[in-house]
Amino acid sequence: MQDYNHKTYRFFQIYYFFTFFGFGALFPLLSIFLEDEKGLNHTQIGLIIAALPLVTIFVQPLWGMISDHTKRTRRLLAIATLLAALFGVLYPVWQEFLILYIGMVAIAIFQSGIVPLSDSLSLSYVQKHGRQYGNIRLWGAVGFAVAVFVLGRVTEEAGSLNWIFVFFGGGLIVALFSLSRFPKHGEGVTVSFREGIKVLSKQKSFMIFLVSNFLVFGPVLANNYYFGTFILTVGGTLTAVGIAFLFAAGSEAPFMKVSQFIIDRLGIFRVLIISSSVSFVRWFVYAFEPTSEIVYATTIMQGISVGLYIPSALILVRELAPKDVIATAVGLYSAVGNGLGNAFFTFLGGVLIDAFHVFGMYGFFSAMTFTGIILITLVSKREGKQIIIQGG
Repeated sequence: MQDYNHKTYRFFQIYYFFTFFGFGALFPLLSIFLEDEKGLNHTQIGLIIAALPLVTIFVQPLWGMISDHTKRTRRLLAIATLLAALFGVLYPVWQEFLILYIGMVAIAIFQSGIVPLSDSLSLSYVQKHGRQYGNIRLWGAVGFAVAVFVLGRVTEEAGSLNWIFVFFGGGLIVALFSLSRFPKHGEGVTVSFREGIKVLSKQKSFMIFLVSNFLVFGPVLANNYYFGTFILTVGGTLTAVGIAFLFAAGSEAPFMKVSQFIIDRLGIFRVLIISSSVSFVRWFVYAFEPTSEIVYATTIMQGISVGLYIPSALILVRELAPKDVIATAVGLYSAVGNGLGNAFFTFLGGVLIDAFHVFGMYGFFSAMTFTGIILITLVSKREGKQIIIQGG
């Protein structure tokens, strides 16, 4: 049985690696593809890219409800993975803005189910078998970093950005083969989604942290779409985009590996404030038209700002929420940060690039992140002495 559980653990890591390999192949270079291959302006690009998180807000809870009703989380994850891959491979053949927008919505409907369904299965597994979520999720960071590096080279050598969709679909298809070892269903919901929202709305610290997460993590996710444009603006090439993302996303993995150790030593709120502050400093530096050397040197800051923030935020959400609405709390946290925050900052990022250049966008990101840090500090003062984090 122990050998079987060890293999299951490895298959989770394989799934996260190839799934995020697919994400890393597509999303960092998507804005460049839409500009160079399709001739769209940044406002149009912002609208299309924002469709991904915007759809997530409305569709992601549906995946959770269907999963809770059918108890077939693994099968739903397979369907979401397969159809996201197929729509992704078809995307480059479309031309008009409206068709490109609809195509991105189609991708988003199925892509939005992948992370919450896989997280539900992995979180259920690690709790049952005494493992750490961070040691699974870090393989996603590795896959993302490897993909951007590879695609930077491939697209520059081939002279075409269409390859990002081939690798996106290919990564997801390979990930499908690891699902055979997954448990069939993850954590269930003990109360209805509506009742869960009603309970959570009365938890002031939780609601304040949701706003903070919106302000801190929204810019982080939007940066994934516009960082390639930023690298090209400061004089880089597509290969340089790949190298920059390799250092940025690749640096997340070692911090995720030691995240529980650091949280145990420093406390959950110190880790959240430190990781958010690193994001603030990074965006602030980018707002002042830095040289390409400074940009490359600061990419590894993402290891702290993302590699420590993601596990810490997820743990805090689970600690702040009442026990019988944890699943709803995680879903709401994901919808606000990965959905609403991502959509808001991605769309507004495109508008700001057209109006004030990419440097103005990062100035806005830094101001919003600083506001988010203030809110985290407020939650810390309200809850710091009440929360004791249990190490995994």
